[in-house]
Amino acid sequence: MSLPVVWDDEAQAALLEILDYIGASNKPAAIRLHAAIMHAAERLPDYPELHRPGRIAGTREAVVHPNYLLIYRVTPHAIEILTLIHARQPYP
Repeated sequence: MSLPVVWDDEAQAALLEILDYIGASNKPAAIRLHAAIMHAAERLPDYPELHRPGRIAGTREAVVHPNYLLIYRVTPHAIEILTLIHARQPYP
């Protein structure tokens, strides 16, 4: 049985903020980025350890676009998406 993917409130807020920002000037780019992020998240149950270990112990980082990292952790009950950050942003 695969683990469910659960988005933390911070991750959902970060996703919307990023898509709104990009979409304001380039709607097609925002749509493509959203698709890439969702594709990466949807694959996590099949390959939870696929992505590199995170800079904070117990986390992992999926590079969903050269500029964006999806930060998540694998627990016994779920894959928790913690946040989405721009690669130049200070790490949480």
